Amino acid sequence: MSSATTPPDSDPNGRRRIHSMLKLYYGLNEEGKAADQAESLDPCDINGPHFDPEVYLNKLRKECSLGELMDHESCMVKQIRSLDSDMQTLVYENYNKFISATDTIRKMKNDFKKMEDEMDCLSANMASITEFSARISGTLQDQHAQITKLSGVHTLLRKLQFLFELPARLNKCLELQAYAQAVSAHRRARCVLQQYSHMPSFRGIQDDCHVIMEQLAQQLRQKFRDGGSSAKDLSECVELLLQLDEPAEELCDKFLSHAQSRLEADLQGLEAELKDSAVTDTGGGSVQKTSPGSNPVSPSSSVINPFLSPTAGTDILEFIDRGCNEFVSSLCLVIASYQELFINRPQEGELASKNIPEMANGKLHVFVDTLAARYFSLVERRIQEEKGVSDNSLLVRALDRFHRRLQAISKLLPGSAVPSHGTEIVVQAARQRIKQYLSALQTFYHDSLTDVRQALAAPRLAVGGASASGGGASSKDATPSLPELLASLSNFILNQLKSVLASVHLFTAKDITFSNKPYFKGEFCSQGVREGLVVSFIKFICQSSRQYCESAGDRGGSTPPALLLLLSRLCLDYETSTISYILTLTDEQSCSEITEPLCLLLDNIYWVNTIEPRNVRAVMKRVVEDTTSIDVQVGLLYEEGVRKAHSSDSSKRTFSVYSSSRQQIRYAPSYTPSAPMDTNLLSNIHKLFSERIDIFSPVEFNKVSVLTGIIKISLKTFLECVRLRTFGRYGLQQIQVDCHYLQMYLWRFVSDENLVHFLLDEIVCSAAHRCLDPSPMEQSVIEVICERG
Repeated sequence: MSSATTPPDSDPNGRRRIHSMLKLYYGLNEEGKAADQAESLDPCDINGPHFDPEVYLNKLRKECSLGELMDHESCMVKQIRSLDSDMQTLVYENYNKFISATDTIRKMKNDFKKMEDEMDCLSANMASITEFSARISGTLQDQHAQITKLSGVHTLLRKLQFLFELPARLNKCLELQAYAQAVSAHRRARCVLQQYSHMPSFRGIQDDCHVIMEQLAQQLRQKFRDGGSSAKDLSECVELLLQLDEPAEELCDKFLSHAQSRLEADLQGLEAELKDSAVTDTGGGSVQKTSPGSNPVSPSSSVINPFLSPTAGTDILEFIDRGCNEFVSSLCLVIASYQELFINRPQEGELASKNIPEMANGKLHVFVDTLAARYFSLVERRIQEEKGVSDNSLLVRALDRFHRRLQAISKLLPGSAVPSHGTEIVVQAARQRIKQYLSALQTFYHDSLTDVRQALAAPRLAVGGASASGGGASSKDATPSLPELLASLSNFILNQLKSVLASVHLFTAKDITFSNKPYFKGEFCSQGVREGLVVSFIKFICQSSRQYCESAGDRGGSTPPALLLLLSRLCLDYETSTISYILTLTDEQSCSEITEPLCLLLDNIYWVNTIEPRNVRAVMKRVVEDTTSIDVQVGLLYEEGVRKAHSSDSSKRTFSVYSSSRQQIRYAPSYTPSAPMDTNLLSNIHKLFSERIDIFSPVEFNKVSVLTGIIKISLKTFLECVRLRTFGRYGLQQIQVDCHYLQMYLWRFVSDENLVHFLLDEIVCSAAHRCLDPSPMEQSVIEVICERG
């Protein structure tokens, strides 16, 4: 082979360099071994550098049989073929890479050759340019200083021309109402004129510009004062006045003063409407009212209905609408415009150092609070005029609209006390309404008792009239029986109370914005409706009946004995059933959408003095309905999940007052007072041998796990509420009925029905421990009540 075709790596040094690069590429050390492997000194290690074939062969002959040797040979042949194949593949791959690299290097040599020619050409051109530049600089060096001087003189003349033409330019801008250009031109020349004001010519220019800019500032003030311009024009007007060194505080005061005049007009309109309604108000009219004794007695009796209100010129909804659409809307517009002009606009240059936003924000808060206080006083006066309670919907809708519109102020002006003050007005109005309803119920009760007294006195009048006339209508026809009067009185009071509760329920409707607020819903339902209205009315009935009894004992007392007898029976009925029914109705109607269903009716008075259970409470039915609804909703999004196999009698599980071990001890025939047993201790011992239930265990992403978590937390809440109450005999039996009803349906939703068994058993046992007379209901009776639903 000729020297021209000899490969470049035939040189020993070149071959060594290429060899080292291949080792580096394949991760081998100088001895040809992988760098991450430890060197082995074993002569029998076929992959080691110290491998000895003779020693390895002798070892195999001694340790292996002929069959094993043949198998080992076959295995080595396969490995050799595999290595040969890998080696061949590796050679082909590296060969292709080397060919590609050779072609790339050859192409790069050609490209570099062209680049070198171009660089030589560029270097020659740069040298020529440098030579010409040196010639030009040498030629113009003598005239350079003169040109520089003339250029400076030209610049100065242009500035002087701008100064001498400035008054005429400012007048032209003033005629064209190009206020921004005028202010910009004056700001450019103001410093120069001030610096050379000692020279007469510059002093004259400065005086002329000052007069013109004063006229411009006057026009801007007038434009700002009129307020008929758009928000963009007002913003530009404020910015120009601030650039003309107009005091920012004075601008804020002027803007707020102008806005106050318009808002004052809105407030005066509302106040005039209040005065007109006060003039046109009339006294309450008399209407016919069916008395408790109207059926057996003559229906001619009439009293003033306390549930009707005086007729005002404008209803409260119209008044609130006018206030919101006029005053509140205008106030929001003023706040937004003011913030855009003075607070939210970027502050640059000298304005940034004046801290205008903080000053303007303080003035805005004072302005809004002052006007809002006057508006709130008018709203409070109008609410106080709502004396009657016949229609509560207008008041609730008006308060909802009032509360809703005030939320816009809280968004526009964070930190303002206006929304909280408005919320307090809503709360006070609701409280005042409760007091009005209580007063109306008390008046209604007194009027009903008056009708009863007239009905009781009617027989004697009828008898006297009959004897005087010698005949006529039978006195039996005009004589009302006490059961009829009692039923009529009780029904009228109960129906009137239901009507009041329905009206009060409007405050907690879902579409009312403030009904679900924490500051309203809890206190209104518990303290307002339940305690302030229903419980107070029940106490009033008891106190009024006690006063009748005390007046009857006085000398000359005029209370009829029949009335005392009727009131005694009425109070007895209230104690045994009516109070429980009223409180249940109150909690379900007023607070069922707000409070937790399982904790609605756990009240000491109800659970101690309740009547014998005859059905499942409505709240328990709602729990099952809500759980079923949740099961359907979760099933639409998640898979079913895994649950343990249910026993055949899951829905027939019974709950005793005590668990099995405790029941046997407590009700065993050998139990005597001489061998007392601590049931609490037995309960704790029973819990030691029961499987612990983790109420707040992690929830998996499937329907069964989600429903199990919800039911565990709900039943645990029920258990904790039971632990805070005291129960009578029938209260305990009602808990038994409710728990059995829950067991009939809830077991099918959880992963392990024993969870429901255990928690419901704990609820019943806890109620038994807190029962004054723990007499459980028969299981057969419980099943009949639950199956009847």
